[in-house]
Amino acid sequence: MRLFWRHGYEGVSVADLTKAIGIAPPSLYAAFGSKAGLYREALSRYEETLGLLNVPAIATAKTLGEAVWLLLEAAVRAVTDPAREPGCMISSGMVECQPDNAALAREAAERRAAMRERIARTLEPFAGREELPRLARHLAAVMQGISIQARDGATREELQEIVEEVVAGLRARQL
Repeated sequence: MRLFWRHGYEGVSVADLTKAIGIAPPSLYAAFGSKAGLYREALSRYEETLGLLNVPAIATAKTLGEAVWLLLEAAVRAVTDPAREPGCMISSGMVECQPDNAALAREAAERRAAMRERIARTLEPFAGREELPRLARHLAAVMQGISIQARDGATREELQEIVEEVVAGLRARQL
């Protein structure tokens, strides 16, 4: 998972994978069917273990601004955690790819869409149904930007400034 997270799907060869896992190529193909199969497994594992929203914590919020702050603050902590790779594997995965990998790119886009839907469901108690899709798209874009900036070396403090600006904007709009 970390190789794909660090270098992206196209930046990792089968030789890199078999060396990291400690198996021969035939074993990789027997277990996963293909490099793409292993990538899909890595994305699923990431989503199950590291890509989750902290719904219980967000549910404790009293206002939309507080809920958004909790959501984005958790994202900042996750993408800057020194025990992890910087950034989010889903946000940065398969954004650019060769035509041969278009199906994987569509799958990554579907995972990002599912994240937007989870954001909307999580914020449903705090916002009107009409504004939820727009708000979720906005927050997903902010989270993706935070992820990319983390990959580029932004500090936790710099990313927290983004969170503060977003929350201030929501409060100014009285959402």
